[in-house]
Amino acid sequence: MIASNFLIPNGTLIVEIVAFLIVLYVLGKVVLPVVNRAIEERQEQIRSALEQADAARAEADESKAQRQVVLEEARQQARDIVAQANTTAERVRTESHVRAQQEYERLVASADAEISLARQRAVDEVSAQLGTLVLSVARQVIGREVDAATHRALIDEAVAALRASVASPASRPQA
Repeated sequence: MIASNFLIPNGTLIVEIVAFLIVLYVLGKVVLPVVNRAIEERQEQIRSALEQADAARAEADESKAQRQVVLEEARQQARDIVAQANTTAERVRTESHVRAQQEYERLVASADAEISLARQRAVDEVSAQLGTLVLSVARQVIGREVDAATHRALIDEAVAALRASVASPASRPQA
């Protein structure tokens, strides 16, 4: 038996090397381009997905900024509306107060005028009745001979009539 030296190439090693080179050539020419294309397509898909994600993130950030702007505008409009409502309410309250004060003053002036008119009518009526009563008493005094007792009775009668006439208009209901 011959001892083989592993450093010396034999026929098997050369066949193995040739088979390896053929397999390597086939892999390099047939399989490797297909794998490279698949890897490149996958890389392109990933790159495209990342770009879309970046675009979506940028769009979301822009939408968020727009929402913030719109929200701030809405808040400002709400503040303006509330301020305007408060101003309007204050103005309406002030106008109502002024109108109420004017109406009060008009009613008081009207009541004062009515009271003055009623007082003047009462004075005129009492004066007229007093004048009539004085004329009546004077006719009675002139019409008969008066002694002190009769004179006193006529005066008492005139005073009683005056009191009755003053009491009767006060007890009558006013129209």
